Order: sequence, then C-alpha cells, then structure tokens
Amino acid sequence: MDDVLKKEDKTPDIILLVVTLLLVTVGTAMIYSSSSIIALERFNDGQYFLKKQLVFVFIGLVSMVVMTRIPYTSLKKVAYPGVAVSFVLLILLLIPHVGLKRGGATRWLNMGFFSFQVTELVKIVMVIFFAHLLTRKFHLLKNFTRGVLVPLSATSLIILLILLEPDFGTAVIIMAIMLLMMCLAGSRIKHLLILGAAFIPVGAFLIWHKGYRMARLTAFLDPWKDADNTGFQIIQSLLSFGSGGTFGVGIGDGMQKLFYLPEPHTDFILSIIAEESGFIGVTIVIIMFMLFVLRGFMISLKAPDLFGTLLAAGLTMVIALESFINIAGVMGIIPLKGLALPFLSYGGTSFVMSMTAVGILLNISTQKVT
Repeated sequence: MDDVLKKEDKTPDIILLVVTLLLVTVGTAMIYSSSSIIALERFNDGQYFLKKQLVFVFIGLVSMVVMTRIPYTSLKKVAYPGVAVSFVLLILLLIPHVGLKRGGATRWLNMGFFSFQVTELVKIVMVIFFAHLLTRKFHLLKNFTRGVLVPLSATSLIILLILLEPDFGTAVIIMAIMLLMMCLAGSRIKHLLILGAAFIPVGAFLIWHKGYRMARLTAFLDPWKDADNTGFQIIQSLLSFGSGGTFGVGIGDGMQKLFYLPEPHTDFILSIIAEESGFIGVTIVIIMFMLFVLRGFMISLKAPDLFGTLLAAGLTMVIALESFINIAGVMGIIPLKGLALPFLSYGGTSFVMSMTAVGILLNISTQKVT
C-alpha cells in the first residue's frame, strides 16, 4: 500500500498542534514559576532553568517541524538500525562514568558537555520497530508462537537492559505499548491475556525484590506512616493540591516550591500548577491531555496503512501512559514513578522526544490513500 501514499496539500491535524503548543506554553511558564527560587539558590540565577528550557523548546520545535516533512513510511528504514543503536546505548549506560546515576537509576549517558536520557529515545524507537515488525508479520499474528512470542523475544534484551538500570516503569510502559499494538494489529485477545498474566508474577517479584519499590508501594498506601521519609513527597504534593482550592493562590505565589516539594519543576510540576491555578488549572491541563490522546487515536484510525495506524497509536500511547502515570502519581492515585509530565516538565531529552513524536503524528495526519 505504501506505493499509493503521497504527501498531500492537506494541513496537519490543527487541533493536535494547537493543544501541543498550548501545553508547551503552559509548561514553560510554570517551569519558571516553579524553579526560580531553586535556581537562584543553586546557581545564583533565577532564570537558569527557564533559559535551558527555552533552548530545549527551540530544539523540540525544530525536531517537530523536521518530522512533519519526513514521510512516516521512511521510518521503516530506521526500525532495525534504531534497535541496534538503542541496544548499544543501553549497554554503555552500564559502564561506570559513562552512564550517570541519578535518583538511584543509571538512565543518563554522559556526553561530556551534556547528558542524554537513553530510554526516552528507546521508547520512540521501539514503537517504530513494533509498527514495522507487526506490519511485516501481519499474516502470522493469529499464531501464538510466531505472532506473539517472536515480537516478545525480539524486545526481551532491550527490556532486560532497561530493568538493569534499573527502570521498572519504562519497561512496563514499553511492554504495555507492545501489547496494545499487537492487539490493534490483529493478535488474538486470549494470547495477549495469557502473555499479560505471565507478566504479573514477574512484576510482583521485581517489586518485592527491590526494597525501594516496596517502599514506594507502602508510601502510596499510607504516606503518613512514614511522613518524613518515604511518604514525604506525596504528602507535600497532596498539600499543594489542597492549598490551591478552586482557583489557586496565583501564578508565582505558591509556597510548596520553597524547598518543601522536591523537584517542583520536573516530576511535580502539576502539583505547582494545582497550588497556583487550582482545580480549574489542573482540569484544563487534564482536558488538554485527553484531547491530545483523542486526536492521536483519530489520526491512527484514519491512517492510510497498517504501519501508520500502529505507529500513531504507539506514539499516542507513549504520551498517554506517561501523562497518566505522572498525573495519577502526584495525586496519590497510584504509586509515584518519577516520570516527567510530557510538554510540561523541565527536561531536555524527554521534551525533544515528545515533540519528535508529535511531528511524526502530524505527518501521518497529512497522508491519505490516493
């Protein structure tokens, strides 16, 4: 079918683009509001994080525009090389002084004058790989061995390396996206349920095996039991939501960013939004994410071929899962994971990769069968 695809004069999905730009604008403003005090204390420059984020925004926008101009079908060519590069980068993380350890996990690659979060790239690469593999193996998807176990075995080494960082959350996200894409491609539901059920004891063991994962779970169930240690972050986050009320205390006037809430400009930026803009502000942000996900899946449904459908669905799920895990975590609905909130949280690699995903989605939205 790729032979009948061509670039149309049709404009990209305007709603998806506008929602993305609105989220980026809100995120940039809130990064400055949430980080200025910390930046002043650490670097003697209240605009330190804002300046860096503006650079990331520029790079992200350039990446988005570039990806809108590259036909998404050409991404098939990078599927296998991308997995090979991901494998090498994940191996490099295990080398001392090459992989940088932050927050108990080695997720950043030391590039000299900057660091690079490898798993953010890996998530996008794996979506492209899954879309290409499942399209090629479409006629085998009803077969459990060749249609289910083969895609699983093809990703097992990548998943294992991610678990060694350790990054349990990203491994779960990649597996969840793989199962969704297999479902959309036509795999039997009972096969996927069997596979999902097999992951449950493995996941339970991995949680029980690492003490800090159990601590996160117990802190989620009763944060006040250890309010000064494991429960401190979620309690401070809930205080932010509670103190914001309906309309918030005003942008820039929040108190929780004054060294009460850890990392207010990254993982907990929604907590600052809740405090400063209240229930109304949080609701608007959630609605924008829901609209983004809706438009992403609409692009998937309207894609002219199976590869485009799977690619759009996978990229949308990356944003959807990361958003849900962050939002639900800071609200105390699920255990905290430590994921950035797409488009809103401070960060370079995560932001640029999210904007790259948007660019691919916009390109898919411009294509149709002719």
